[in-house]
Amino acid sequence: MTKRIYTAGLVVIGDEILSGRTHDKNIAQVASWLQVQNIRLAEVRVVPDVIDTIVGAVNALRESYDYLFTTGGIGPTHDDITVDAVAKALGVDVVIHPEARAILERYYEDKGGLNEGRLRMARVPEGGELIPNRMSGAPGIKVGNLHLMAGVPHITAGMLDALTGTLEGGEPLLSETVGGFIPESEISTQLRDVEKAHSECQIGSYPFFREGKVGSNFVIRSTDRAALDACMAELCERLTEEGFEFTPGGI
Repeated sequence: MTKRIYTAGLVVIGDEILSGRTHDKNIAQVASWLQVQNIRLAEVRVVPDVIDTIVGAVNALRESYDYLFTTGGIGPTHDDITVDAVAKALGVDVVIHPEARAILERYYEDKGGLNEGRLRMARVPEGGELIPNRMSGAPGIKVGNLHLMAGVPHITAGMLDALTGTLEGGEPLLSETVGGFIPESEISTQLRDVEKAHSECQIGSYPFFREGKVGSNFVIRSTDRAALDACMAELCERLTEEGFEFTPGGI
């Protein structure tokens, strides 16, 4: 583990997401999984089933971050074009991966056999490796710093599980929370000043409305425990000076 901060981008692919027909659940689970790997999800793009649009998003994010993940578009139908788009982005051919084909042949042996549509799920950008899929047989794909995964959330979860511990991550991101019935607009200047005084920390403000009252939880994040503790102490001191009651750990 190093002090370097590792980052990732995510491209969510599918007309059904943009139309609202399907509600995405993968952003949250990919982000949560990455946190455990000590990698920060830095950017997400949601794009339609259009090859050139996918290519543009993939090229932008794979060059900006240490890792890039995609969800959706690796199934058996004509509009599953993620493999083609990624191959175009990388400037390589699409090939049938022999191990993927063998996996699919075994999986579909008692389900009608391997037809043209099912064989599409053995296609990978040339040079791609497989990400195991215990749910439905069809594997995900790893090529360079790209990880192509299914769009179905529980299948994505299985692929993430298979990747656990295989990616290099940086320092874990630590956090502390303090909250109360404190309108964030009344403490905004103090939040800015405290964050400015502690350059290794970031403070997020998350308002809420409960019991007929407005409140906020303030989350401090840092990779440095001493810096985090110092920032937390000063924020609590500022809240006390302003006459606010607060609860460490948030409410």
